[in-house]
Amino acid sequence: MSNPAGSNTAPVPAVKPVPEWRQYVHFGWSAFNQSIEGGWKFYVLMTLLTAVFLVGANAWAIQVRDGMAVTAMSDHVSCGLYIANFTFLVGLAAGGVMMVIPAYLYHDEDMHDIVIVGELLAIASIIMCIMFVVCDLGRPDRFWHMIPGLGKFNFPVSMLTWDVIVLNGYLFINVHICGYLLYKRFRGQKPEAKMYVPFVFISIIWAISIHTVTAFLYCGLGGRPFWNTALLAPRFLASAFVSGPAFLIVAIQIIRHQTGRMFGEGAIRTLVGIIRITILISLLMVASELFVEFYTGGSHTSAAKYLYFGLHGHNELVPWIWSSVAATVIAVGLFMVRGVNRRPWILNTACILAFAGLWIEKGMGMIIPAFVPSALHEIVEYRPSITEWKVTAGIWALGLMIYTLLIKITVNVYSRKQRDAKGQGTIASNDALAMAEESPPTI
Repeated sequence: MSNPAGSNTAPVPAVKPVPEWRQYVHFGWSAFNQSIEGGWKFYVLMTLLTAVFLVGANAWAIQVRDGMAVTAMSDHVSCGLYIANFTFLVGLAAGGVMMVIPAYLYHDEDMHDIVIVGELLAIASIIMCIMFVVCDLGRPDRFWHMIPGLGKFNFPVSMLTWDVIVLNGYLFINVHICGYLLYKRFRGQKPEAKMYVPFVFISIIWAISIHTVTAFLYCGLGGRPFWNTALLAPRFLASAFVSGPAFLIVAIQIIRHQTGRMFGEGAIRTLVGIIRITILISLLMVASELFVEFYTGGSHTSAAKYLYFGLHGHNELVPWIWSSVAATVIAVGLFMVRGVNRRPWILNTACILAFAGLWIEKGMGMIIPAFVPSALHEIVEYRPSITEWKVTAGIWALGLMIYTLLIKITVNVYSRKQRDAKGQGTIASNDALAMAEESPPTI
């Protein structure tokens, strides 16, 4: 536009639009910078988790070099601590959907504000699931055989192929939802519902499918009578809707303590109500299976007898399962305390006990007994080796690191604190300027 005659006002140069790819790069770089900055508590936590992870990585390297002989698994007990953790973590990932159902199906605004906390838990859990499967492979370099189009996938006959599909699909869905919402929040833009809401509803169905398919993977094996029960899938889902919310309750309280912002009170109240129902359903299903196992009797009850009372002098798993029962029952009593959501110590204790009890039940109490006694009616007991414990601790440490960093990025983005540390390299866009001027909302 030309200046009017006699006007001294200089023309305002047009702002050149910033390419979208630069916005993506800026978002990723800012998120990375924010994720590695923190106080001394953050650095101490990251140092400890990194040290544990490196110990586990070294143990896995030794396992790859020397073979599966360094583990306690054998021809009789072919699934051990790795698959036990895999089974539990699938449930933990599915439990994250309990943040989504009340938020989007029942329009619970308290849950809607922090639903991303559950989605991030699903991402970290699925990554750990994949790592445990890789560690359980005797030849991890042959993992490509399970990739569709490259290996012999045996689809749709093999339940293992279905498990690979649903787990990786669930990971991609949650990565898309979380990445899109965080990016839009970073840009100061309102997310388009069509870009994420359909995936949210798909994730609800998909979360149920991942644990259902995992249960079918076990109960479809006719040679393992301990798993041959129609209640296995419902049991998996009921326990998932306890372990997931229990972890999220503790995570929300830690976030509130570190940020000093009192959010999520309504969400904690909703999650406690969910746990009160699902933990009782889980116990009812366990009691129903025990009645069938011990009242009807038969040769196929030997695995259950070995698990709960020992068999022929062998009782390696007895302390495990009774510790699980005790922890779960105590957790039930604590969750039923009136106003437990307003008593942090009681609530956190109940969550930790429920989490630990279900970790034992879905791991050492579910996977291992199916192999003892063996198909040849031999009793070959299993006790995890130190190598397995190191690898397990390393994977859990890495998962907690991933979850911590993702939560840290989320809190910073939602608090409008994403900025360049030195004031350089900031992208001059209207969205970024508007974002910087807004007041921090609740997460």
